Formats: sequence, structure tokens, C-alpha cells
Amino acid sequence: MDSFRIEATSCSPLIDFDPAVGLLRIEGESYPENSFDFYAPVFVWLEDYLKEPAPAVVLDIGLSYLNTSSIKCMIDVLEMLDGAHQQGRTVSVRWHYDSDNDRALDMAEEFAEDVSLPFEILAH
Repeated sequence: MDSFRIEATSCSPLIDFDPAVGLLRIEGESYPENSFDFYAPVFVWLEDYLKEPAPAVVLDIGLSYLNTSSIKCMIDVLEMLDGAHQQGRTVSVRWHYDSDNDRALDMAEEFAEDVSLPFEILAH
């Protein structure tokens, strides 16, 4: 399976999925004009990737800001990965946040509560 990459813009995050090592990175700010259109190819790629036997999957997130529709899209990504985890796939999340931003920590903790997969919250 090919890698998947979308370069970051001022309002959308870097998306970098490397299937060879099982690393899925999402970094930056996420408030595109239409979050659902922006994330649609991410969902398609991830769904196809999770159908294939592969090594452990790590979702490495470093989002400094998400608008409401991006939050919904992130929930959808986490639910896809949580489903794979519940079916026996080794999946984990590393959520990076600015230690000076209590709201970012609260958001990460809320996401972690909604899934059963290992979820590490890392302050920077």
C-alpha cells in the first residue's frame, strides 16, 4: 500500500501516513473550510489500510487547534482505529499538546475516554 500525505496549510494539518512502519501523523491546526471534505480521503485511505494485515499502528497527533467539525472528524478516525483494536489489531494513540494549554489537555482526555485503545497524552 502506498503512503498517504497531505501537506499542511494555514488552516489544515499535515497528514502523513506511512504504512511501512504503521505510523499515522496528523499535525498542525485543523479548521479547513469543509472538514468533512478535507478528511474524506483520510477515511478512505485508513479504511483500506485497516483491511490489510499490517504491523502495529500508531496514531501520532499534534493538533494545536481543531474546530467543531474537525473534532467530529477526529472522533471518526479514533473510532475506526478503536474498532480495529477491538478486533485484535495492535493500535495506539500518542496525543501531543502544549503544556501551557489546559484546554488542549482537556480535549485530549475527552478523546481518550471515548476509546478503549491505549492512549498516551504527552505534554511539550
